[in-house]
Amino acid sequence: MNTRWKANLLLLMAAIIWGFAFVAQRVSVDYMGPFSFNGIRFLLGSLSLVPLLYWRNKPQQADREAAPGPDRYQNALPAGILAGAVLFAGASLQQIGLVYITAGKAAFITGLYIVLIPLAGIFLRQRLSALSWLSCGLAVIGLFLLCVKENLTLAYGDFLEFIGAFFWAAHILLIGHFSRRVDVLKLSAWQFITCGLLSLGTALWLETITMASILAAAIPILYGGICSVGIAYTLQVMGQQYAAPTHAAIILSMETVFAAIGGFWLLDEILGTQELLGCALMFAGMLLSQLQSIEPAKDSALGETTSQL
Repeated sequence: MNTRWKANLLLLMAAIIWGFAFVAQRVSVDYMGPFSFNGIRFLLGSLSLVPLLYWRNKPQQADREAAPGPDRYQNALPAGILAGAVLFAGASLQQIGLVYITAGKAAFITGLYIVLIPLAGIFLRQRLSALSWLSCGLAVIGLFLLCVKENLTLAYGDFLEFIGAFFWAAHILLIGHFSRRVDVLKLSAWQFITCGLLSLGTALWLETITMASILAAAIPILYGGICSVGIAYTLQVMGQQYAAPTHAAIILSMETVFAAIGGFWLLDEILGTQELLGCALMFAGMLLSQLQSIEPAKDSALGETTSQL
């Protein structure tokens, strides 16, 4: 098996972990509040990065000593705080939405962030291609079929996930900007700490945290913290050393499919014909939105940042 295939396999494993994380998040709402769950799992996830940070810091320290100059590893804190605040908004809306809708639905609606990225180009004075408009159109039609009921209104949970998709898109753009200026692992650690502290602080204000609820949700917390944040992020970093950013984004977007599979397999969640058609159209829009990004310079931002969920 050549290096590229190994990289693709690592990225696919990360997508599987993130997809099933929606199931863990959905199960957790039966035992504890959304802010409590997010606070504990993001702080746990930041702790899981400590060994990797220690290992990665050794060659970076040697490089700095060998070639003194501007240190790009000293500015991760402010960037991480900003990214973590946006991550807090997206993760909070996502977790609250999961109280009302299925894991599969939440994953597909959240996945709209991939389509929203090219739309952001309008505000950055970038011309959208015909393929970009087609992908956005497919995603919007798919969202309508998936979420809109006979009275032509979005359900409350659907609306929360949809608003959250804009924060995920903003988060991707922020990480794409900062990842070329600060250490990526330190940026991730600081953003997870920020998101965890904001979530835990909100939970102490709005929710009741008990040891019984934490123990009852122990498996979702461990999976969401260690597996979804720690292991999957490590797999993404390893895979993207050798995979082209466009290919990486397409493979990682498969998390939506695995979320639907996980919801069907573990939670007995069933999607009707109209909803399945909506999922298919949304997934097609996601893929098309990535296939049109051919130039590495334009694609690098997305390739680096699919990890936060």
